[in-house]
Formats: sequence, C-alpha cells, structure tokens
Amino acid sequence: MTDLAALKDVIRADSASRGETVSKLGYFCAPFRPASGPFSDKVIKVYRGLRNPAALDRLARCHDDYVAALNTAGVALPETEFHLLDMEGARIPVIVQDALPSDSMMRPQMQSATLEETLAMMEAAGDVIATFWNNADQFDTRIGFHPSIRNFAYLDGKALFFDTFPPLIHYNREEMGRMLLLFSDKALMRWVGPLLQKKVTGIQDEWYSAPETLVGLVGSACRLRPDDAQAYLAWGRDFTSRRMSRWADEALPQLQEHPRLTRYWTGYRKLLGLQGEPNVS
Repeated sequence: MTDLAALKDVIRADSASRGETVSKLGYFCAPFRPASGPFSDKVIKVYRGLRNPAALDRLARCHDDYVAALNTAGVALPETEFHLLDMEGARIPVIVQDALPSDSMMRPQMQSATLEETLAMMEAAGDVIATFWNNADQFDTRIGFHPSIRNFAYLDGKALFFDTFPPLIHYNREEMGRMLLLFSDKALMRWVGPLLQKKVTGIQDEWYSAPETLVGLVGSACRLRPDDAQAYLAWGRDFTSRRMSRWADEALPQLQEHPRLTRYWTGYRKLLGLQGEPNVS
C-alpha cells in the first residue's frame, strides 16, 4: 500500500530534491520521477485540485473505472494508482505509476531509429489501438482513448500505453470539454479557454473515434519524420485493411496524404509553450 504521508513529502519537496521531470510535453502536468527514496521507481503526476468535492470523488471513480476498462479491453498499463491527497487545505489528484525505462519512450525512438524500426513501432502501437477499439463495444458508456506517440513506450518489441488522465470514460462531451480547461496547468488556458469553449471542447473528438485515433497516430509519425511520410501512410492504409476494417470507409480517405492537426489546436500548443516540435504542425 502506498505511504500517502511519504507521497505528500515528495510532492512538497522543491524541484532540486524532487527529481527529474520525465516529460515537458504534458498539457495537464509535468510528471516527475523522484531521484531517491521510496518512490524512486515511480512516476508521479500531480494535477490541479478543485473546490468541488463531488467532482473530485467522481473523478476518482472514473479513473478507477477507466483503468479497469483499459485492462479489460486488452490494453496493458504500468501499475497505476490514483489518490486524492489532502494538502494545504485542498484535495489534490495524484497518479502514481510504475516508472518505465527513460530510453523506452516511443517518441524519441521514432526520431532516432531507422525507418524499418519505426514501422515496427507503429505496428506495435497500432496493435494496441486496434485491440482497444475492437473490444470497446462491450462498454455501455461513453469511452475514449488517446494513443498518441508521446503516450506510448516501446519496450521489447511491444508498445505500452501509460496515459490515464483525464479518464476518458462516463463523461459526456460537454463535461470533458470543461475538464480540458479545469485541469489545465496553464493559467493562460484557463483564462482564455472559456472564450473559445466550443473549440476547446472539439479537441477531444479524435479520442472518441476509432478511425481518428489511428489517423492521429499516422499523422504524428508523418510530422516527426516528414521524409518518411509516404511509408507511414502506406503502413496506415495496410493496417486499416488488416486490423481495423470496420472503420476503413472513414480512415482510408484520410490516409491518402499527410494528416494535419487542426489550426486551433496547433495554435493552442504554441500559445501555451507546450514542447513537442516538430510534432506540432
């Protein structure tokens, strides 16, 4: 069982003793891995608290349900725990997850590997996507999936998904749209976002569409390695026919040329200073 008092101490520690920031690509938080101590083999993700106790309790339930649903659908995850910690008069959502080797992150591997090696990574990630969506019909609730390249590790020939926040289960479209603002760790987004709520809400739509998640994966690969875009498009068309034929009519037309991000999401990423170039255009 997790020592919550020790977890609070780690979170309170200043950045020098807290450990290394694992990623600066995140929209909701900057995950970190403690340099030493009982959590040195964990990645810790700390999110904004809310003043609404019922909303936080619902968030905890939805996160538990989402992790269970991913496992039921055949999506393997590192061991993942969700906690609501009482700290400084607020309840703070915290995820504690088994750490993966730093060199297993798929995105940097996609940038440095040979084309043949990256196609093997795409096949592994595609397998996770197809497995999820081909098993998602069993859930009698709204459920989504965000399998971007930056949300995968690639280890021993397999892709491992590790992103469970926000929990893409049970929330309707409008509720999830509000969560994208409520839990953003960027004050500018929380200030500007409500003025553009409809567009912010639209960011999630890809996550709830089987063909769009696959197209999104291919688009990310094309942006990371534009010289190899045709190879990734060809892979995507072939994979759709082999593993996701149910959605071929929707996916194949989008895999004829380099898929592009919507302008407003690209603009938001640049405005907020979210790192990730060249995977942002």
